[in-house]
Amino acid sequence: MTEATAPVMPAPAPIVNPENKPFWDATVEGRLVLPKCQNCGSINWYPRVFCPECGKFGVDWIDAAGTGTIYTFAITRRGMGAYGKAGPYVLAYVELDEGPRIMTNIVDCDVDSINIGDKVRVVFHDTGSGSALPRFTPVS
Repeated sequence: MTEATAPVMPAPAPIVNPENKPFWDATVEGRLVLPKCQNCGSINWYPRVFCPECGKFGVDWIDAAGTGTIYTFAITRRGMGAYGKAGPYVLAYVELDEGPRIMTNIVDCDVDSINIGDKVRVVFHDTGSGSALPRFTPVS
């Protein structure tokens, strides 16, 4: 492994509650789902049952393509806590093809070769607690 190649990332379990459970249940199946407002049609991130655009309750969970582009990123060379031995790693905002931007990690890549605008696709890292973290890898 070279200095620029990211090691395996920790996968801490998220807090799952009734509001975001459909999202986390889908991750175990290898699916990225997003809440789409039943009132205004807005597709949103973070998973929740109300729309931050119009303030109404009621969403449909739609299957996302799982693809997007790197909107911005930072390379962390030395992490803390569970991420203490994971550096270097990439923390990024990915703009999904459906529109929302999701904060995530870019994995399985040479961290020094990624660029804003790179195409990425979702991969899931099992937390061991009935959920999986959506992360993204460059599309070659």
